[in-house]
Amino acid sequence: MKRAILLLCVMLVGAAVFAQDAAGEDVSEALSVGSSIKYIAAAIAVGLACIAGGIAVGQVGAAAVGAISESADLSGKVMPYVGLAEGICLWGFLVALLILFL
Repeated sequence: MKRAILLLCVMLVGAAVFAQDAAGEDVSEALSVGSSIKYIAAAIAVGLACIAGGIAVGQVGAAAVGAISESADLSGKVMPYVGLAEGICLWGFLVALLILFL
């Protein structure tokens, strides 16, 4: 959790450092700077979704392996939960696509 917060802080500071002032620029350049924020938003959406998906798969996978080691009959019942945890990354990717193309 500390790493995710640190990564988010680094991304936000990096975005602030490389941001440009649009006060004295043309309108077209100001619009391009405003539209470049969507790329940062899409990257944050995918990044946080993949970090959360990795954490979820790690915990659910560990519990699934523990349950399967006690009873092999549970293998078909616990694997869909691992798939649901992996689906978090796909939702982040879909949100990023919506941000970029809509």
